Amino acid sequence: MLSKILVPVRGDGLVETVLGHAAALARRHHAHVVVAHCRTRAEDLMPYGVPLPAFARKTMLTQAQELADQQERELREELHSLAEKLQLNETPASPENKTTVEFVEESGRMADVIKHNGRLADLIVVAKPDRDRNVGTNSLKSGLFQTGRPVLMCPTGKHVPDAFGERIAVAWNGSLEASRTVALTLDLVGAAGSVVILAGGKGEPHGATAEELVDYYKLRGISAEIHRFEAESPGAALLRKAHETRAGLLVMGAYSTSHERETLLGGNTQAVVDAADIPVVLAH
Repeated sequence: MLSKILVPVRGDGLVETVLGHAAALARRHHAHVVVAHCRTRAEDLMPYGVPLPAFARKTMLTQAQELADQQERELREELHSLAEKLQLNETPASPENKTTVEFVEESGRMADVIKHNGRLADLIVVAKPDRDRNVGTNSLKSGLFQTGRPVLMCPTGKHVPDAFGERIAVAWNGSLEASRTVALTLDLVGAAGSVVILAGGKGEPHGATAEELVDYYKLRGISAEIHRFEAESPGAALLRKAHETRAGLLVMGAYSTSHERETLLGGNTQAVVDAADIPVVLAH
């Protein structure tokens, strides 16, 4: 079972999306949710490369500090309201308390906040990046490449069903990334009511087969069925097959080639990140 879920947030209007998905899993796993607010540093709001008189700089720093304080107050009010709505008890983690949430705050870059808090979390929950607005890409990247933990990417503006996490699709091609993802998500997959393995193509040479994955899951008390598919674009096919098999959550290995290469030239992972309309757990 999951024990600790990290939800990094900032004032981008996506708090309800990520906390809603985290809360659904927390209730299923009786987990503790840590909401980490990334507070903007006053100096980061100063105009770059523009020389300012001392008095002007002091005034602007004071105003920036006041703005950051106001944003923090508003966000905390929103979080308190959401916690009550989502049936999360606000308290520090303890073995006796179940389905709880606590709020922490750190100043600096979001990538660093995720790196610090994510390495001792069972799952990191972020919003789906919006590449057109250049929002969220660094959060997903930091979670994947700086923590060694699985990352749940949530589609924005979607209602979280009560049965979220009940039926899970696992992408499998025998690759190293797929193998790591299976190992990192055993608790998540083990709590599901049903599991389907989506196996595309012939798989990686000398990699384990989908049938062997079924046997591995069986040792863990997990029953899984295999759905095979052939497609020129495996990323798009995975999303299509997840819908066809009625899975509410897709689990897959991420970026077998470099993140930068896939971002520029395309790739299976980037195709899923760009087009996903269901929650996806990724691990590298």
